[in-house]
Amino acid sequence: FVSAAEIPPPDSGTRKHDPAHFPGGKREASDGDAVATALRETREELGLELGEGSVWGMLRSLPDRQGMLVVPVVANLGPLENLKLSPNPEEVAETFTLPLAHLLREENQGYTHFRTGGRYGYTLPVFLHGPHRVWGLTAIITELTLELLAPERYRRKTYVPGRHLAAPPHRA
Repeated sequence: FVSAAEIPPPDSGTRKHDPAHFPGGKREASDGDAVATALRETREELGLELGEGSVWGMLRSLPDRQGMLVVPVVANLGPLENLKLSPNPEEVAETFTLPLAHLLREENQGYTHFRTGGRYGYTLPVFLHGPHRVWGLTAIITELTLELLAPERYRRKTYVPGRHLAAPPHRA
């Protein structure tokens, strides 16, 4: 995961950090497909050179808050202890990794219920790691990945009426 640095206007004197997310960005004309875009963005943001052989596949496209479609690409980075990142300071403020075992522990999982028009609207997952909160589209992508990699150990927390057949998660 990365926390992106938003480059402020020169006269602002402030630096704002975006929430945690995966490397990514818009497809460029030179990118052949979504996989090429993901590999290029990972190289540009993290200095991590991945070959197409490390790519496991793509998840279904998801809309972001502006309605743009995001195509999550899942790849094997190898053992975390061997990972050597060189984050681009103009794009990345901080990096952190979360092992699969950490993400699968219930004490590191949460969810947020949102209300719209005074009524229950939808539920989204949140993954916790010290000061970090992985939420929003990044948490949804993480959730979809966990469902694929560990279906017997992870239960979906996302619920959006009209998109899922199951009832909303139990509220404590």
